[in-house]
Amino acid sequence: MPKPKKRGSNHQRGAGGQPRNVQPFSDEDASIETMSHCSGFSDPASFTEDGPEVDEEATQEDLEYKLKGFIDLTLDKSAKTRQAALESLKSAFSSKILYEFVMERRMTLTDSIERCIKKGKSDEQCAAAGLACLLCVQMGSGIESEEIFKTLGPVLKKIVCDGTASIQARQACATCLGICCFIVTDDITELYSTMECLETIFTKAYPRDRDTNGVSSTHNTVLHISALLAWTLLLTICPMNEVKKKIEMHLHKLPSLLSCDDLNMRIAAGETLALLFELARETDADFFYEDMELLTEKLRALATDGNKHRAKVDKRKQRSVFRDVLRAVEERDFPAEMVKFGPERMYIDCWVKKQTYDTFKEILGSGMQYHLQSNDFLRNVFELGPPVMLDAATLKTMKISRFERHLYNSAAFKARTKARSKCRDKRADVGEFF
Repeated sequence: MPKPKKRGSNHQRGAGGQPRNVQPFSDEDASIETMSHCSGFSDPASFTEDGPEVDEEATQEDLEYKLKGFIDLTLDKSAKTRQAALESLKSAFSSKILYEFVMERRMTLTDSIERCIKKGKSDEQCAAAGLACLLCVQMGSGIESEEIFKTLGPVLKKIVCDGTASIQARQACATCLGICCFIVTDDITELYSTMECLETIFTKAYPRDRDTNGVSSTHNTVLHISALLAWTLLLTICPMNEVKKKIEMHLHKLPSLLSCDDLNMRIAAGETLALLFELARETDADFFYEDMELLTEKLRALATDGNKHRAKVDKRKQRSVFRDVLRAVEERDFPAEMVKFGPERMYIDCWVKKQTYDTFKEILGSGMQYHLQSNDFLRNVFELGPPVMLDAATLKTMKISRFERHLYNSAAFKARTKARSKCRDKRADVGEFF
């Protein structure tokens, strides 16, 4: 491998005296137990009986030293260095609880995020918006979080409504705007203002608005989807009188999006419809929708779609989603799901809860389970109560041996293979052949 030139060598220093070549936050870093009061939240499977003693204070100091370096590098002159630093901070914030560290440096982080969103290019703006979401997730609701949103909110709205900005940046800022508002705002006026901002975006996907404004459906679809999902998330925390107004305003227009060429838009519209019906029936047990027959016909067609010009994977995904949506609209039913995290279980038993879970899972990724175990804000949102404290002795009794785990996985694999083989033999997915 050729040696790097002197200009980009490892000896060149960026802001804060840190090396410009950013070492990303690795899986090894993610495995470090950060906060001393959170060390008991480790997954039972990660507990080792004969493992060496870990100096938590030393690993915490090492992690914080790296994170301080990444924060300094968000002010670097190089766009690539700034973006790499933002991505590394995102990885750390999504995989660990760093409340005290973040609280002490919240204004520095906010200033860095604001600068990157205002002056950065598309990729850097996306990374900064993602970090803003995780910053609010780390801090939860409170006065300090409200201060952050007061600083970043106007900047995010400006990018979302800026037609000259890249679609990817506007999409990321729309998602960030919805999530941050959901977490921090107690001001009902700010909540309504944010929802109106998002409405101005996704309503352009409606056929009438698209025709009058000349907006290309294919070019802006990803932005419309993000705005719609963020708006739907905020609708779940609105007062009932506002929910009624929004239902009257959008329920008769949303079915038009079911005919969109984009699969993700059809799914987003379908799940939003299911959630609106759920909220409408909560406010009024005798809720009646005039065009119910036409809507159910559309949903049933999507739930049994077998068009050959669509990919098989897309058709299966669409049919799976719209079967659930059809059941929600017709039968007021929801297919409950169970989420496991450590020794705990959470049941997702309504569309409101599903929308909230999917949103946070999208930004936290593989760190969702860890945050469900130890993040006070998320546990409050999903009504899980205070975090469950487990000591080393309890974890040891819960742990199964590697041999037992191997036997269990082998049995599960065989059962899954047999079940799938039966389905293949009987051509269970008959929709593929019509």
